Amino acid sequence: MDYTIRAANVEDCKDIARMIMELAEYEKVSEHVKITQRDLEQDGFSKNPFFHGIIAEVPDQHKTKDGHTKIGYALYFYAYSSWTGRAVYMEDLYVMPDFRGKGIGKALMSKVAQLGMAAGCNQINFTVLDWNKPSVDFYLSQGSYNITTTQGYHLMRCEGEALERLAQP
Repeated sequence: MDYTIRAANVEDCKDIARMIMELAEYEKVSEHVKITQRDLEQDGFSKNPFFHGIIAEVPDQHKTKDGHTKIGYALYFYAYSSWTGRAVYMEDLYVMPDFRGKGIGKALMSKVAQLGMAAGCNQINFTVLDWNKPSVDFYLSQGSYNITTTQGYHLMRCEGEALERLAQP
């Protein structure tokens, strides 16, 4: 299948927002999505962006039945490990179901790895749901490993009212 991987631009935010919702529906957590197209435009394409993105795009002859040519994306941002230095965190990696198994997900992840290495990063970090066996198997096949089982780390979160309480002096 013919496709290209390219840097996302502000005009892609509508499609990124659509695919974020598709991913959330697949993960059965769509009620948690609060981000809007406008948020993506502001947070990803302002003077100091909070994230970067790449898009997988197919030519018009391969567009979806709904007319979409943007069929996958990855969002990432740079982080820092106090043990090993520069890192890249891949927040999302998504390919629309009809386009899976064609190397597009691997190409997106490979591009995030290339961009990270070009920025001096020595690791890529991301999360995957434990029940999502196809994705877990894919990431393992790319040389990734599960730090929860190998090092015992768990991803923790503080949000909402708990975050507001925590932020009080």
